[in-house]
Amino acid sequence: MMNPTAENHETRQGIAASRVFPHAPEDWTPAIAEEMARAEGIELSDDHWEAVRGLQEYFARHEGAPSINMRELHDALDERFHARGGIKALYLMFPGGPIAQGCRIAGLKAPYLATDTSFGSVS
Repeated sequence: MMNPTAENHETRQGIAASRVFPHAPEDWTPAIAEEMARAEGIELSDDHWEAVRGLQEYFARHEGAPSINMRELHDALDERFHARGGIKALYLMFPGGPIAQGCRIAGLKAPYLATDTSFGSVS
């Protein structure tokens, strides 16, 4: 049997996460993202969380689409981070690629070709 105090804490964390990340996949939590990032050698900053939120929002807006347009997603991220250096800044934050690595941390399935090294992606 689970500790009721721990269960209440997890419920409160889940509610708080859904407010901050309203477009997150159901089985995703910030704690999972932190664990994934740590495994990939990344310490999540506010900018990382903004990128995660941006990816989740983009995927939510395109839910039900037959596929995610890589160029459009790339451009959306570039625009969102334009004032901070755009796509160049995103590659510094996500050395494995802002789409491929960012999607893994955001709990999303990376679009087709996002991890195809012959196509020019990083990981």
